[in-house]
Amino acid sequence: MTYTVQHREAGSKGAFYIARPGGGHLAEMTYSRANPTLIIIDHTEVDPSLAGQGIGRKLLDALVAWARETQTKVMPLCPFAKAQFGKDASIRDVLM
Repeated sequence: MTYTVQHREAGSKGAFYIARPGGGHLAEMTYSRANPTLIIIDHTEVDPSLAGQGIGRKLLDALVAWARETQTKVMPLCPFAKAQFGKDASIRDVLM
């Protein structure tokens, strides 16, 4: 099955997510905006039914692409995101 990552931001909070049919989220990576050019990734959660399918990384890849497009820097406090940045040098250009 193909999952589409969506993005929303309201005020100082935002998320990249995969919507659950009927409402809610199957997966989400949330962030807080520290200032106009910096976000802090604070949480990643994936429904157990999607475990092992690379969904968390798909959320992060969407966030990184958006950060590059908008020239936003990223501070990963979420353990999952922090580990992914540690493993993959190709996405570290968006780090603060």
